[in-house]
Amino acid sequence: MAAYLIFIVYLGAMSVVTLVAFIIDKIKAVNGAWRIPEAVLLGLSFVGGAVGGYLGMYVAWHKVRKWYFHVVEIFSIVIHVVATVLIAKFV
Repeated sequence: MAAYLIFIVYLGAMSVVTLVAFIIDKIKAVNGAWRIPEAVLLGLSFVGGAVGGYLGMYVAWHKVRKWYFHVVEIFSIVIHVVATVLIAKFV
């Protein structure tokens, strides 16, 4: 049960980090400042922050026109849900 809780906390923390990264990148885009690379935003989503990334897309209205962001976010959410279920079942 401890591994399951640790994984849930990890996903939550990564989602907060990813949400903040999307918001910061949007602010930088509006101000014409240095931007966070798309690969970093997508990578953060893939390694645990997909919920925060998808939420960040709509909270900051950022990257919503890029189809590959939607694909990576949804694919990552599915992977994270499957991993959570497997951890809960087998650990």
